[in-house]
Amino acid sequence: MGISNSFIIPLLLLTFPLIFASENSDLIKKTCKTTKYYDLCVSSLKSDPTSPKADTKGLATIMVGIGISNATSTYTYLSSQLLSTSNDTSMKKVLKECADKYSYANDSLQATIQDLGMENYDYAYTHVTAAQDYPNSCHNAFRRNSGLIYPVELAKREDGLKRICDVVLGILDLLGW
Repeated sequence: MGISNSFIIPLLLLTFPLIFASENSDLIKKTCKTTKYYDLCVSSLKSDPTSPKADTKGLATIMVGIGISNATSTYTYLSSQLLSTSNDTSMKKVLKECADKYSYANDSLQATIQDLGMENYDYAYTHVTAAQDYPNSCHNAFRRNSGLIYPVELAKREDGLKRICDVVLGILDLLGW
């Protein structure tokens, strides 16, 4: 007695997503191997629910979105620090400059999303590089003002954005910009 089609078709429909997810997991691993921060890349991409259906360009877009989240949350953090800072005008000035830099980083990453959509990978690379560099200006603002200490929390956020941008740049290299 043969297996009926009414059994095989549902079985195939149930296993196909597993096969596709496995293939995409391989794409994530293969893609992330080209980046400087493999573990960050894999964990970030696997945590996004859209990654199982993404191609390489889609994976780059997901990582850019993570960078946008970092820049936005850092801007919000800096804005709250600015509001809670006492009358220290030097600190307020530096925090404002830093908030502006993270806003610019956000703008650069937003432009990267558009660049990816239009497959302008050279512009995407330029925008990600700019987003990666803006936090340096913030750090330098603290250095220029002796007596101000660069907050540990801000240093962590800066490092996070730089690493995310490094991952994006590695993925862009795969896209042949």
